[in-house]
Amino acid sequence: MRGVVMHAPGDVRTEELEMPVILEPTDAIIRVTATCICGSDLWPYRGAEAIRAGGQRMGHEYIGVVESVGGEVARIRPGDHVVGSFVASDNTCEICAAGYQSRCVHQVMMGSVGTQAQYARIPLADGTLVVTPGELPADLIPSLLAASDVLGTGWFAAVAAEAGPGKTVAVVGDGAVGLLGVLAAKQLGAERVIAMSRHADRQALARRFGATDIVTERGEEGAARIKELTGGLGAHSTIEAVGTQESMEQAIRATRAGGHVGFVGVSHDVALDGAEVFFSSVHLHGGPAPVRRFLPELVDLIFQRRIDPGAVFDLTLSIEDAAEGYRAMDERRATKVLLTTD
Repeated sequence: MRGVVMHAPGDVRTEELEMPVILEPTDAIIRVTATCICGSDLWPYRGAEAIRAGGQRMGHEYIGVVESVGGEVARIRPGDHVVGSFVASDNTCEICAAGYQSRCVHQVMMGSVGTQAQYARIPLADGTLVVTPGELPADLIPSLLAASDVLGTGWFAAVAAEAGPGKTVAVVGDGAVGLLGVLAAKQLGAERVIAMSRHADRQALARRFGATDIVTERGEEGAARIKELTGGLGAHSTIEAVGTQESMEQAIRATRAGGHVGFVGVSHDVALDGAEVFFSSVHLHGGPAPVRRFLPELVDLIFQRRIDPGAVFDLTLSIEDAAEGYRAMDERRATKVLLTTD
């Protein structure tokens, strides 16, 4: 089969790889219908994260059709059309039962498996995969793929920030997760959604997803602008979807006392000042999103065509052209790249 491997920063290749096989009785093998490049894939691409020696198989977002299952898989059957989370989980342990499947006691990060490929092994298949109500309509493939990570992550960010009716939500970050955080906040009933973006195309998509205001300033100026728009108080809820020192500080400073920050940007060299956090009087909640918690609801909303998260994909390429997809996202010529596997 064909799959994507990163050998060094900036060095991405589509190569011939061995077909995956059942390793554990709880595994499933799927034929990947579509996969994509995540903003977090750019960290190793830019040299900010180490790359495994000998090359690192890439990808953790996927939808597909089940080809085979292990002997202990009871709920998933060959032929099922499925969407799965970027974290494999049993969905039965005490942590999963509390709604934090991304921290399952048996978790497997799908990035360690690699789903930017024509086929993939899915650990803990019964707990990880959600069967769709039928075959995957072509026009819904982008949205269902988004549900595998960025939609669920943006949704969790909005939930962690306690976005809801009557509230003002600020969104720090205009990548795919931030944009879908805008969509989630709107779906959860937020009265006002302020998207922080300097890019006209992303501002337009934020408006389409429900943003009522756009703030172009960043850092201290961005936080000050949010305060100005909220009568000097700050947002009730703030989504942090970047993972840098500046974005985290901006999110905390843009939030009113007693407000909530939902942070889902993968943190890199973020160090919070204890005194500032103490005196901010804000709630901080986040981390790797428990996408599996939200998947059934999100799949239902997509099949009902009540949301269109697939609009975040602004470039579609063959898996053979994955290297160009990485370049496009790295150079901000694309927000998110969908890879076809045919």
